[in-house]
Amino acid sequence: MGLKKAVWYTRIIFLQKFTRVNFLIFTLPIFRVTFGLKKNSSFCSYFSSQMFCLFSLSSSRQVQQMRVPVVSSSWNIKQSQTFRRFCEVVKYILSYFVLWKRGIQRIGGHFGGGVQSYFLFLRFLVILNFLSSLLIAAFVLIPSIVFRSMNLNSTIAPTEICLQYDPKPGVLPVFYTYFLDLVSGTGFMEYSYLFYGYYNNSVIESNSFSYNIPLAYLITLTSLANRMGDTARLVVVTGGGAVGGYSMLVFTGWDHGLQGNRATKLKQNNLRHRLQVDLEEERLKKKSASLTLGQTVSLYTLRVFLNLVVLILIGATFYGIAKATQFSQSMNPTGFMGLLLQYLPSMVITASNFVVPLLCDKIALLEKYSPSTTVILALLRAVFLRLVSLGVLLYTLWEQITCKGDISNENCKPCHYYYDQYKCWETRVGQEMYKLTLFDFLITIATLILVEFPRRIVVDHCSCKLTQLVGRQEFLVAPNVLALVYSQTVVWTGALFCPLLPFINTIKFILFYYCKKITLFQNCQPATRNFRSTTSNFFFLLVLLFGWALSSVVLLYSVAKIHPSYGCGPFRLNSAMWDVVPGAVKMLNHTSEEFLFYIVQKEQREPQQPQRETKPLNHTATQWNQHYNYAFEPDEEPRPY
Repeated sequence: MGLKKAVWYTRIIFLQKFTRVNFLIFTLPIFRVTFGLKKNSSFCSYFSSQMFCLFSLSSSRQVQQMRVPVVSSSWNIKQSQTFRRFCEVVKYILSYFVLWKRGIQRIGGHFGGGVQSYFLFLRFLVILNFLSSLLIAAFVLIPSIVFRSMNLNSTIAPTEICLQYDPKPGVLPVFYTYFLDLVSGTGFMEYSYLFYGYYNNSVIESNSFSYNIPLAYLITLTSLANRMGDTARLVVVTGGGAVGGYSMLVFTGWDHGLQGNRATKLKQNNLRHRLQVDLEEERLKKKSASLTLGQTVSLYTLRVFLNLVVLILIGATFYGIAKATQFSQSMNPTGFMGLLLQYLPSMVITASNFVVPLLCDKIALLEKYSPSTTVILALLRAVFLRLVSLGVLLYTLWEQITCKGDISNENCKPCHYYYDQYKCWETRVGQEMYKLTLFDFLITIATLILVEFPRRIVVDHCSCKLTQLVGRQEFLVAPNVLALVYSQTVVWTGALFCPLLPFINTIKFILFYYCKKITLFQNCQPATRNFRSTTSNFFFLLVLLFGWALSSVVLLYSVAKIHPSYGCGPFRLNSAMWDVVPGAVKMLNHTSEEFLFYIVQKEQREPQQPQRETKPLNHTATQWNQHYNYAFEPDEEPRPY
């Protein structure tokens, strides 16, 4: 439209100028006759040439002025189009670097979106743990290695009775002891960067640089679980939802950028699986709506009874875990028997996590829910079992470490914790989390080699009725997702006591992907009952938040309530781990301290308070301690702002 207007304006101006020039040409003979000028005189030539020059210059100037906005807008449009094409090219190039993109697409095409959602969730956790490992390495591990190489002496607590902690083996190590130490986290593994007890409380101070290892350790490893929980919460808020009907799937489900027969067939299979899920959900809804009153009452009675059975199974599991933990911590044998007793809680938890969810899955099939509801219900029951079993283990450990909260007990009175049995209790908790992580990985590999592959071989080469009735296994999404949630919860809980646990979990999840992919294509058959993947993705992350909540409770209790060990770790001088924060604030200069106090005071101010008279800020470390109820002595008099 702008170009057309410019053309019309140019025509109008040309006509106006042409009329003016014609008028001058017609009046030129009158001037020539009146003043007696000759036809070819210099004045006539000069007059005519000047008129045409003025016409051409004024016309071109006005046309150029009108073309400037058009050219400018056209240039902006071209630049935006070029930038958009550049972004599309960059996005297309980066798509080749997406982790496991082609493999996950192939899984979705062969086994549906439900199974594909498991592998997408696994990829999300791999990236989450990898980024966490980078943070720990940057702020805790590398500074600790550098400071230890500088031969800095860490400060020792004055209480001599609680300082005896020497985990280094006193005998000549052999391969057998190396293996036991590797799988149990003791010996040479105990006094290494893997566990809490190896880190010291060094503080580097100079005129231009200061670094506090205890503060960096606490802030990094406590904020880690919080930030990962924020990421999961964000995905839950933005990722929930269901497919909006058949029309949405039919008219908007196809990807028109697909190229090649392989990608097209995979997308067709994926859409077919999703349509089957929707049709199955609709059929079950119609069936449940057509039930009579007697059938409805009998169905709900059956569901109540089955829920009671599930609660009894879960309660028995919790009792067994508590007893196994108490027995394991009370015995101190050596050798292979000691290794078995150390792994007794892990074995009981793993066995219960394997058996009870299978029973819950069979019970959920009897309740006659829709496929998506069945998966979600089994997921909630299994996550309750796994997470609360982990909570029972930790609660039993806390009871023994703190003498059931009775500080006046003879065992806990000298050191404020059970020193005789737990000389470095943080490392002991880290060892339990390490053993849970390692044992879960070993059980997964053993199940793949000793159960899943032999089952497929027997079914393929044996034609008896029993083997054909059993058939190939199906990839059960709910138990596999719960295994990931359980592993991630163990990492969040144990990262404070075993800082390298996120790195170990990253390697573990990467191996999980390839093991699960192999068993999926080699040993499994497509599921007979599919379920909607969008709803499942939402519940996967919601269940992950349950694990994050449990780990947050454990971390808060450990940081604020339990006395740190005197003989190990970066908090050996503090009465609680959190005390390092006001201690670090106390070491700030006056301006930074007043600014920080002003921020805290502003956040805690009542929103509807009347305007008060502004006074100069005059707060010292004593007022910080009174504000947060910490018993520190003032080191100086109040200073004016």
